[in-house]
Amino acid sequence: MSTQTAIDINAQAKPSPETILECRDLCYTFPNSKEVFTNLNLKTLRDELVAVVGQTGTGKSTLLRNLAYLIPPTSGKVFLEGKQIRRPSSRISLIHQSIATFPWMTALDNVRIGLTGKRITEQQAKQTAMDMLDLVGLKDVADSYPKEMSGGMRQRIAIARALAASPSVLLMDEPFVHLDELTANNLRQEIYSLVFNPETTLNSVVLVSHNLHEVVQLADRVYVMCDSPATIVDELKIDLPRPRTERNSKFLDYIDELMVDLKPKCQQA
Repeated sequence: MSTQTAIDINAQAKPSPETILECRDLCYTFPNSKEVFTNLNLKTLRDELVAVVGQTGTGKSTLLRNLAYLIPPTSGKVFLEGKQIRRPSSRISLIHQSIATFPWMTALDNVRIGLTGKRITEQQAKQTAMDMLDLVGLKDVADSYPKEMSGGMRQRIAIARALAASPSVLLMDEPFVHLDELTANNLRQEIYSLVFNPETTLNSVVLVSHNLHEVVQLADRVYVMCDSPATIVDELKIDLPRPRTERNSKFLDYIDELMVDLKPKCQQA
């Protein structure tokens, strides 16, 4: 294998067999010399959704772009399934805050564009895109345009496009923030079963969110980023059966812990 591939097979990490994505001592400094975060260490395990929370400006979105190597970290290393990555990999997909669909393309074409660069035939690309639309419940509107769809439907297209690339890791940056609460809540209730469906290649998900109810509803573990430059100041495991509901007193206990216990850490870090 060429040394120019996205994954450097000569730079082996030594994580546990279940570790999927990991960063070690990750640091990033903007070109204007402002240090965003320093010495960040986090990891995801197989079939795990990990959330990252923190105050505005702590660099959570920048962290996702570092993990995807869309922006190379200033220092530190990122490993995917035990192998160091040095440039963007099709095995890590990112869904942005904005609902990114191309208005001049049909739903099918919006998903199919995620397969650009794959060594597959046009028919294979079409079938894969259709399969992903079916997975997110939009097969019947494959020929419709984004302007004919709701915000929730357009976000499903973005999810389908990300999954079409057959990633191992999905990074989600505030994916529901521009949706109305009813639509967002409906999609949140489905997202876990969508992304960890046996028909996908996903092994883990990293979610950035300011919505603590959303975090407790979705995450298996939560990392808390605080201070400037930011660091990881806490890690919380969410041990609740699915589906999760606020009617469960433990659900509210986790909210309280994140709001009451972790906020002072951010102020004091």
